[in-house]
Amino acid sequence: MQPEHQAVLAECASEQSFEAGAILFREGEPANQLYLIESGKVALEMRMPAGGMATIQVLGPDELLGWSWLFPPFTWHLQARALEPVRTVVLNGGHLLATAEEDTRFGYCLMKRVAQMVIHRLQATRRQMIPNSVK
Repeated sequence: MQPEHQAVLAECASEQSFEAGAILFREGEPANQLYLIESGKVALEMRMPAGGMATIQVLGPDELLGWSWLFPPFTWHLQARALEPVRTVVLNGGHLLATAEEDTRFGYCLMKRVAQMVIHRLQATRRQMIPNSVK
């Protein structure tokens, strides 16, 4: 990212830690943050129709978590739970979104990075759904 884009990120960044078992966010809650995982592991979980939660993917250091702040209705579609102690950098999604709309170069750069994350998640989910014999 360009230095001026890095400055935008620094303006809205803070550090946050979570203990093992802590919920970072729940499905249906307002989505307004983007997380960069510095250390630890986070499970992305989905509510099952029969009850309970199913782990969709486990994320670790240097991975981004959360893009629901970018698209209406701005609510989380999954739950994120710390599997072990987790340290994150949290970015204010509202600030990022407003800046992206004002500065289209920043917005384009941000959208490319978010799109890469979305593609990675979709590919990981697809691999989980394919029986082992077909992989």
